[in-house]
Amino acid sequence: MLCAAVAAALLIASVLANTRDREGWAFGFGAGTVAFAVLTLWFALFPNVMPSSTDPAFTLTIENASSTDYTLTIMTWAAVIFLPLVLLYQGWTYWIFRKRVSRTTIEKAAALVH
Repeated sequence: MLCAAVAAALLIASVLANTRDREGWAFGFGAGTVAFAVLTLWFALFPNVMPSSTDPAFTLTIENASSTDYTLTIMTWAAVIFLPLVLLYQGWTYWIFRKRVSRTTIEKAAALVH
C-alpha cells in the first residue's frame, strides 16, 4: 500500500512539475511513478506471476514459471558473450552518427550532388 501512495504522490508531483515547465523533474517523477506502480503490482501478486481466474490450481507461480537450471546457464553465457558485443555496436553507431542532421546539412549535401 505504501508503494501505491508513493506512486500517487509522484504522479501529482510530475503533473505539477510539468505545469511549471520543469520537464526534467516531470520526467523523473513520471519514471518514479511507473517504477512504484510496477512495484505495487509486484507486491500484490507475489509469489504469483499470473493468477488463474478459473481455478487457483492453475495459477502460474514464480517457481513453476522459471526455466530449468540448464536453460538459465545457457542464457547467462549468451548474455556474457553477446551483451558486450551489442553495447560495442551501439557505441560505434552512436559515434558514427553523433552529428546532428539539420536542414542546412541536407541542403549542402544536395548542392554538392547537383
